[in-house]
Amino acid sequence: MTLPPRVTDRAFARLAEIAEEAGEVKALRVAVEGGGCSGFQYDIRLDDPAADDTIFEKDGMKVLVDEVSMPFLANAVIDFSEELIGARFVIENPNASSSCGCGTSFSM
Repeated sequence: MTLPPRVTDRAFARLAEIAEEAGEVKALRVAVEGGGCSGFQYDIRLDDPAADDTIFEKDGMKVLVDEVSMPFLANAVIDFSEELIGARFVIENPNASSSCGCGTSFSM
């Protein structure tokens, strides 16, 4: 069964921290583009909503996925990870058949 991506509470919480630090609320855009060392790559950035976006919202924080990227992110989990090597938004994508070591590039 194909489900839309799920955004974790940890990802929404980090987005709220970013908004508080910046003094403005921007949405987190998660998109899939061609390129990277494995064929596709994630583009994760702060952005404003567009007309074709699916919006996931919690407590005023928004995560955006455009309609072209949505099939690539079906059943995926958008999360935030803090490790010794750094902190970043991460995508756990069951559609990816392989990914590179940096976690931003994948193939299907």
